[in-house]
Amino acid sequence: MGRVEGKVAFITGAARGQGRSHAIRLAQEGADIIAIDVCEDIPGAPYAGATEEDLAETVRQVEALDRRIIATKADVRDFDALKSAVDEGVAQLGRLDIVSANAGIVTDMAPTEELSEEIWTDMINVNLSGVWRTTKAAIPHIKAGGRGGSIILTSSNAALMVYQNLAHYTAAKHGVVGLMRTLALELAPHMIRVNSIHPTQVNTDMIQNEAIYKLFRPDLKNPTREDFKTASVAMQALPIPWLEAIDISNALLFLASDEARYITGVTLPVDAGGSIK
Repeated sequence: MGRVEGKVAFITGAARGQGRSHAIRLAQEGADIIAIDVCEDIPGAPYAGATEEDLAETVRQVEALDRRIIATKADVRDFDALKSAVDEGVAQLGRLDIVSANAGIVTDMAPTEELSEEIWTDMINVNLSGVWRTTKAAIPHIKAGGRGGSIILTSSNAALMVYQNLAHYTAAKHGVVGLMRTLALELAPHMIRVNSIHPTQVNTDMIQNEAIYKLFRPDLKNPTREDFKTASVAMQALPIPWLEAIDISNALLFLASDEARYITGVTLPVDAGGSIK
């Protein structure tokens, strides 16, 4: 217990899934939380977006751990709203030490030449530009603290390998790595570490939906979760179909903690060996 005791973490996409898991795990280890989520459906996404009720549940679970949390409905596509949420969180909680740029989406999937302008633009705007906006809003507060800090950007195995029919997602996640490495150099003089984390499939709404099932099982007219499970097992070296959100949160906690105090500029796969297959 207490691996991030007394620190404050800013987490995007915190209403459910990996973001909620990150908030709870960091709170378990002593951090207070600044949380945001768009709490809306995303056009083109094959699953329902998080809700304000979901974000309220994240608040409830963090407060049940006797930690403070400031939660705001905000969109990583809107820098002013993002900055306002971070500024208010720091004003109330007093500092900022950790950033989890976690918010991300999957939208319509198709061969590259068939992707629409809108789908391409929305993907880049959330999964790459949204990560940049998150760091842009947060960095001045970490610098002002003068204590160093840790920024963790959520990328994907799609940044370490290639998935067909996901050019927009793959390009965005590759871009996150470039951003991470640039920030790691820029912020090193301030003892602010920057790393990226690269999950394989994680058991959340982002993968448990009909569109993903069809992407992985195009041979079937109406593939099920079990059909997807078979295909997903084949992608990992370890014989499992997917990870749970807590697996990513535990890796993020390590990177956020002083145990990783000299680790920066690293792409950390949490993928059951998928990137080496």
